[in-house]
Amino acid sequence: MYVLAAALLIALLTALFSGILDHQVNPNKKPEWVVNEDGKRRITLQRNREGHYVANGSINGEQVIFLLDTGATMVAVPQELARRLALTPGQEISTVTANGITNAYVTNINEITLGGIIQYDVPAALVPNLPGGQILLGMSFLKRLDFSQRGDTLVLEPPLDQGR
Repeated sequence: MYVLAAALLIALLTALFSGILDHQVNPNKKPEWVVNEDGKRRITLQRNREGHYVANGSINGEQVIFLLDTGATMVAVPQELARRLALTPGQEISTVTANGITNAYVTNINEITLGGIIQYDVPAALVPNLPGGQILLGMSFLKRLDFSQRGDTLVLEPPLDQGR
């Protein structure tokens, strides 16, 4: 009976701490916008424990995880993930990443959604050696928004004519 109780306690604690750690990696699982008194819509993202802005979203209707990266010229998709998303590689280009110079393939993403923000025909790069399962949400997406960082939050505001 004690062994069963101990096993149950360990399972409960594991589930609890797993959820806490998961929230620390991605505190923005369901980003949603709010409408301010001035009529502007905004999405506020929380910085994760590593200092990055990570958020759930979608590409062409498929759920993905974004890492917002103002230092990336384009949205960058790991090639393995690009296959799952059925993104077609185009022209080969040479690109500079944090890991050095690598080849990538230009593509166009039909639809990217982050919270209530939807953008169409977004230029992107399929990067064969990009590690991890996250998509770098670079400036080809972010340049269409107003954004500002204060403390541990990043505020994204789409133009008034964009959205649902």
